[in-house]
Amino acid sequence: MYLSTVGGTLERRTDGGVASGSLRSVNVEDAIRTRRTVKAFDPTPVPSSILDELFELARWAPNHHVTNPWRFRVLGSDSLRALKAAERPDAAAKLDRAPTLVAASAALTGEPVQDEEDIAATCCAVYNVLLGAHARGLAAYWRTPGVLRTPAGRAAAGIGYGEHVLGLLYLGRPRQSQRPPDRAEPATFVTYLD
Repeated sequence: MYLSTVGGTLERRTDGGVASGSLRSVNVEDAIRTRRTVKAFDPTPVPSSILDELFELARWAPNHHVTNPWRFRVLGSDSLRALKAAERPDAAAKLDRAPTLVAASAALTGEPVQDEEDIAATCCAVYNVLLGAHARGLAAYWRTPGVLRTPAGRAAAGIGYGEHVLGLLYLGRPRQSQRPPDRAEPATFVTYLD
């Protein structure tokens, strides 16, 4: 299935074709190569219906024993205000960059191997959200602010101590474009063993 945006409106296409007009179709490889971190957003919040679609994609991340360890919390005005109050004054303004913030964490079992696998699975779920947002014409920024490692920050974001914090997802319509960063060639990080 292709997700296409026409004039900012999401259209679902199952035929893989290209319609007329200013249509943008994104396949998996294009989405991976063209998704960027964006830090300047339009002030319009992401509708909850779109967020629900992104969380639907998150649940398809691979996870050993189908533990579904990912936890996503969409911050409202009260939780954002509490998070900003818990943050250092010089860093609190960064929490206003995007109109929609989502705290991401992994539920832990206390068993070291399962916890490691569940954290990795939750990272995959977060990336599903980022790719899904990109396919819908949204910008995203995955940030790991220190405030989420404090008791007050965790409380503001509703993250319990039986969870590993993965960060905040900033979501919204982009107000800037980003140049692709230079990437290392696979030959520099891949080894074929005998």
